[in-house]
Amino acid sequence: MQILKKALLGSVLLGATLLAQAGPSLKVAVTDLAYEERVQEYFRSIRATEKSSLRASARESERDSDHSYSRRASGSLNARSESTYSYDEGVYSYIERGELRKFTADIKGEIVKSGYFKVVQGKPFTAKNTEKLYDVIARIKQGMYPGADYVLFGSVNNIQFRQEANPIDHTDTVSHTLSLELVGEFSLISTRTYEVKAAFSAMGEGSDVKLMSSRGGRLVLNRGKVVSEVSKSLGEDVIRQMEEQLAALGGEAPVQRETVMERGQSRQEEVMIFR
Repeated sequence: MQILKKALLGSVLLGATLLAQAGPSLKVAVTDLAYEERVQEYFRSIRATEKSSLRASARESERDSDHSYSRRASGSLNARSESTYSYDEGVYSYIERGELRKFTADIKGEIVKSGYFKVVQGKPFTAKNTEKLYDVIARIKQGMYPGADYVLFGSVNNIQFRQEANPIDHTDTVSHTLSLELVGEFSLISTRTYEVKAAFSAMGEGSDVKLMSSRGGRLVLNRGKVVSEVSKSLGEDVIRQMEEQLAALGGEAPVQRETVMERGQSRQEEVMIFR
């Protein structure tokens, strides 16, 4: 019986070791977050031109003889002047598209920590024709995500900073808050079939709060802390929803994260019951 127990335990540890060596098999490329916004700009234009011309001519003749004398003179002057003036002002708007080079590091980190995926680095979108920013299939065909099984494409749906000052009742203290919310839409797309394996909205949020006397003083709210909290919470929400949807499809990642060591320990307990 002791020999059988040792053999079973050895097979469990060997299986756990091989599983750990195999590691995650799915490779995911994460794009920078695409954004699109309407930009309005004020303009004022003043144009003034002036054009003038002057033309003059003179003619003179003189004749003298023993019996007569004559003298003739003629001249002409032609002047012309023209000026124009125009003034325009108003507001014009246009659509600006691009990618945010932030908020994706923690998404990649959470994907790596999940243990079921590898992250591969894709190429950034640098094309001048920004209308093709959302054409993920074209970007896949252009080889912008070499080695990736899937592309996690994200775009910003809403991003908003808020700064508030709220007096605290029955005190001379004011609570100052700087907060940021970012909502993104994500699609996990197969690079082989172009099928959407998962699609969801995820949110990241962060804030910094300072208390200050109503008498005033120097107030500095930590913008970096707020951005860091948003990035981390966004990454956690993305991996949670991605794993849930893949698991619901009978897919590649179970909902509950279970390490190789935990699986080995669980099987060891079953072997101990055999004793």
